[in-house]
Amino acid sequence: MKTALTIAGSDPTGGAGLQADLKVFHACGVYGLSAVAALTAQNTGTVRASAAVPAEFLKKQLDTLISDIRPDALKTGMLYSIGSVLAVAEAVQGFELDNLVIDPVTVSSTGAPLIESGGLDILKMKLFPLARVITPNIYEATALSGVRIDSPDDMEKAARVLKSFGPEAVIITGGHLEHETVDLIYDGTLFHKVVGKKIPGEYHGTGCTFSAALTAWLAQGNTVIYAAEKAQVFVREAIRRAHAFGRGMKLLHV
Repeated sequence: MKTALTIAGSDPTGGAGLQADLKVFHACGVYGLSAVAALTAQNTGTVRASAAVPAEFLKKQLDTLISDIRPDALKTGMLYSIGSVLAVAEAVQGFELDNLVIDPVTVSSTGAPLIESGGLDILKMKLFPLARVITPNIYEATALSGVRIDSPDDMEKAARVLKSFGPEAVIITGGHLEHETVDLIYDGTLFHKVVGKKIPGEYHGTGCTFSAALTAWLAQGNTVIYAAEKAQVFVREAIRRAHAFGRGMKLLHV
């Protein structure tokens, strides 16, 4: 059985963060490993507080785990602090890990900041060059590239900028475009679009779920395009079966 590691924040709702990642790994047929990078106090309507796990403790988690179990793929989600970004980069390089997926989490679905000031620049500089894939949504791609995205053509412009930071491939997830989802994959040479119908409503954890499913299928030896296509279908089905447990956003059924 293949293994996948999530390095992310904790979400008490289980709809996003490492709890969601672990559920997705299991549903996609890989064994899930985890290292906690941050803590949140949140529900389906709001994030009331966030705190980073001390970088040295995150490093200890990663060194201890990976020295025993080498993951076939890994993903990052909410890292929150610059120290955490550097700790992950050190682990990826030190253990020569493959199939790194970076979900560059910047803000929550409710608008709360999930990375400290200056963190995005360090993420681009230290982690992007180590990644097989980065998976920003449209908002994140705009913040990282400086390209305002209002159309699929703008997504291509942003993808070129993001590719210049060093990842093997870029996937800009387009769930925030009107009427349809357009996930754009760029490998530095070709663009590939994965188009789906947008399901109305507000849903928590779609980005985490997509990147976790992508990671799981990469762990099983699949190509980026195949893994992305499978991940989009997985997310769409999870949205279709989502639950309204709280008073805010719906939680995906994975």
